[in-house]
Amino acid sequence: MSETTKIVKRSLPKRYRSESIFRAFGLSAIIVGMAFVVILFANIIGKGYPAFLQSYIKLPIYFDEQVIDPSGERDPEVMARADYMGLIKQSLREAFPDVSGRRDKLALYKLISQGAGFELQDMVLDNPDLIGTTQDVWLLADDEIDVYLKGNVSRLEQFELTGRPVVSDVSGEVEITTDGPAFTPVLNRMQELFERELRRATREMERAREKLDDLKQQLVENRDLLAEAERYDYPTRIERLKEIIKNNQGQISDEEFIIKVLEERIAGYQKSLQGTSAAEVDIPADAASYLLELQGGLVRITALGRNSARGTVLNTLDPASDDQGLELVILETPESERRVNDRTIGWVRQLQEQGVVDKKFNTVFFSHGDSREPEQAGIAGALAGSFFTLVVTLLLSFPIGVGAAIYLEEFAPKNRWTDLIEVNINNLAAVPSIVFGLLGLAVFINYFGLPRSAPVVGGLVLTLMTLPTIIIASRAALKSVPPSIREAALGMGASRMQAMFHHILPLALPGMLTGTIIGMAQALGETAPLLMIGMVAFIVDIPQGFTDNATVLPVQIYLWADSPERAFVERTSAAIMVLLGFLITMNALAVFLRKKFERKW
Repeated sequence: MSETTKIVKRSLPKRYRSESIFRAFGLSAIIVGMAFVVILFANIIGKGYPAFLQSYIKLPIYFDEQVIDPSGERDPEVMARADYMGLIKQSLREAFPDVSGRRDKLALYKLISQGAGFELQDMVLDNPDLIGTTQDVWLLADDEIDVYLKGNVSRLEQFELTGRPVVSDVSGEVEITTDGPAFTPVLNRMQELFERELRRATREMERAREKLDDLKQQLVENRDLLAEAERYDYPTRIERLKEIIKNNQGQISDEEFIIKVLEERIAGYQKSLQGTSAAEVDIPADAASYLLELQGGLVRITALGRNSARGTVLNTLDPASDDQGLELVILETPESERRVNDRTIGWVRQLQEQGVVDKKFNTVFFSHGDSREPEQAGIAGALAGSFFTLVVTLLLSFPIGVGAAIYLEEFAPKNRWTDLIEVNINNLAAVPSIVFGLLGLAVFINYFGLPRSAPVVGGLVLTLMTLPTIIIASRAALKSVPPSIREAALGMGASRMQAMFHHILPLALPGMLTGTIIGMAQALGETAPLLMIGMVAFIVDIPQGFTDNATVLPVQIYLWADSPERAFVERTSAAIMVLLGFLITMNALAVFLRKKFERKW
């Protein structure tokens, strides 16, 4: 055996080991990448799928002729100006006759979306015979009610309690007693919640005290620096340090106030914990809400014992009600931290018991434009804007890109100018998209005076951005056609133009279409260049043409992501799901076309 063979044999284990390590790293990279993709999609789908369902409340609406058409002439203009929200408010007052006071009535009216009046308006204009009749109408619930019904306001627990209750009154402050220790399970759960909140408040207290100590140390250091600056008479530095010390003292005061509030909270929880073993425990105002349903009404519990409770009636009790059971609901998020208060929740639960609350497919999401009210907001306007923008992009970028690729690949002379053009095309493919937006703003809007926030301008900007991708893909498709096709056509007497358009181009067209679809998919997901030309505007109406004001789906997602309402979170994720669906479809179409028309030589 030669020396070379021995060296090779000795190196084989190391080479195999290196190959195994490389494969392991490659497989790990794939697994990590797929894991992140799964996490991303799970997060988006988990937040977005509730948006495809919307909460509705069924109310008996009396279409009062005196409100809608007092003259009885059935004039559409008169009927369109009627106060349809007044009809909804009247129905709500009849459903909850015990609600009084301006504040409570305003809260009651917020059960229904502010845009529900337009639904009644459309019904009457389509069918004036409804006037004078009473109809059960499913109306959009307000976004906060919808969020609550989807379980995103607070974690909710329910306890079916045993025992027959005796109530001291039907309204105001009441006392409730039972013939046994009915509230024992609730007290046990209450103790767990108090212990959890006490631990949380204690941790917050520790962090607040650490921060206070740091702030006091900074104050001492800044005062030392100030004394040094005054010693050497540095006026600018003295003023700056005085401002810093002032801010520092303000932060210390704020932190001391937070610590005081936390101390009171901790003391309240400790007192409540001690009371759970006594005859009755007081529930702190900033604790979870304990709502007791009985006799067809609702009571917010303020103190609880084993067989008794005290509280405030939210919905008037009816001693003659058939429902003589006891059900207690715990909302773990305190009322002060929720946008839906306990009384509103009581009204909603009462409507649920009557079977007039339901979740239905959210057609509004696909048929309406943008809105300030989340329950009225939809993506129809953004979809129409994206459609018109992509039509302009396709009609311009495909013929220009394919024509440029054919000329550069088949007819352009090979010199420094064409080399410079090719280099610039490759460089343009890597230019940040916002640069194209700035170019579109400067040229198409400021110079040519085209309408701002219009699909025609968005299409022109995206055409500039997409052209390099299409040109490069089209040239690659032309190069993939075997030279023998070209040579055979020329040998049979065809001109260069005939050889190109009759023989080479049909064979290269699938690759060109693939590149075009990928470029269009990239354009569909662009946001930055369209922001620069004003397509970030709040557009309510659905665009009907290429020059109407419009926005596109990615920009709509950007706008909703910046909205503070909780209901816009799920609509943002749902719009992302729709956008991803379009992108996946377009990429799948590109793969299908490539597989179907691909020729192998």
